[in-house]
Amino acid sequence: MKVLHVIASVDPRDGGPIEGVFATSKIWLEHGHEGHIICLDPPDAPWVQNSPVQTFAMGRESRLGRVLSRIWPWLHGYRYTPNLLPWLMSNAENYDALIINGLWNYASYGSWRALQKLNVPYFVFTHGMLDPWFNTSAPIKTIFKKIFWKLCEHKVLRDARGVMFTCEVERRLAAQSFSPYIAREFVVGFGTRDIDGNQETQRAAFAAKVPEVRNRKFMLFLSRIHPKKGVDMLIQAFADQAARFPELDLVIGGPDQTGWKSELQQLAKTHGVAERIHWPGMLAGDAKWGAFRSAEYFVLPSHQENFGIVIAEAMALGKPVLITDKVNIWREVETDGAGLVVDDNVDAIIKGLDEMCALSPLEREAMGIKARKCFLNHYNLENNAMMLLQLMPRLSTSAEIP
Repeated sequence: MKVLHVIASVDPRDGGPIEGVFATSKIWLEHGHEGHIICLDPPDAPWVQNSPVQTFAMGRESRLGRVLSRIWPWLHGYRYTPNLLPWLMSNAENYDALIINGLWNYASYGSWRALQKLNVPYFVFTHGMLDPWFNTSAPIKTIFKKIFWKLCEHKVLRDARGVMFTCEVERRLAAQSFSPYIAREFVVGFGTRDIDGNQETQRAAFAAKVPEVRNRKFMLFLSRIHPKKGVDMLIQAFADQAARFPELDLVIGGPDQTGWKSELQQLAKTHGVAERIHWPGMLAGDAKWGAFRSAEYFVLPSHQENFGIVIAEAMALGKPVLITDKVNIWREVETDGAGLVVDDNVDAIIKGLDEMCALSPLEREAMGIKARKCFLNHYNLENNAMMLLQLMPRLSTSAEIP
């Protein structure tokens, strides 16, 4: 089978969706199937040049697009390019299916425009972009989204052979955001590949990045440094419990895409914990896996999180996780005993940190074993990617609404 992924960007700093596309495509290739990518990046972008999957980059901003983006800055993020439509019209029929990854950029609506005229089935992964949380956190942008949804975007879901959700919570939330909402909904597995490599090499790679914690215990946050991730709450909660657990530091890894890091560092200084918080930036490869392996546990206190591949990665390595109930896979984590689930406020996170830090080594090891089982049961992409590949041909020939 030959599948084309459509996505706004292949920049790895964008997190889970593109990492999932890379991993899924590699698994399919190992089983004799092809996965390619078309994106809205400019062809000379370094992440396009370094993409591990064959990638066709369509980015070229038109003169009209430049003018409109000055009037309405949101259009710059929409990433309209005139190259997408003709490329798809000429090449889409070389593929057995297309997967549109994400909404609210020209990759989705531009693909829909092309595929209306072609006999190629397509599927949509919303990747949490229909979560109602965004409507309340960005009310001005939501006004424009409602207009765009009624005019254009709802058609992308309506005409898809399947709209895929990574968990049941995401599916239920998606229908609450905008109207009209018509979709052939399916909950499919997602996750990450199991992680291998030399443990000592990985630990050493991380220690080289953050030598300050070489002989220290630490909790790990690893994600984009973004307001929805709750990093400010984590710093405040860590400051509250720091005196009770003086042996423990905090590592906050990830790209600072919004320029928030300096404000967070000042917050840490104000609370007197700046020396115990470490900021290695984006971690990749052995350094990333070494961070997970070296941490006592993983924490992601998000206000909204569709899936959180980093959570699956932590559990794959047998690390307990502390997450909020705004992470859509929290039920599975809680049911399997893979970690602790708290509300997304400072007091709740303080309580969670206290409980996690108070665990004995044996209790933490037992929770880590359960975390590993949770990964194997739900989030092993080796199994889930092949299940998706088998599902798409069936849905392509079925007209029944589930």
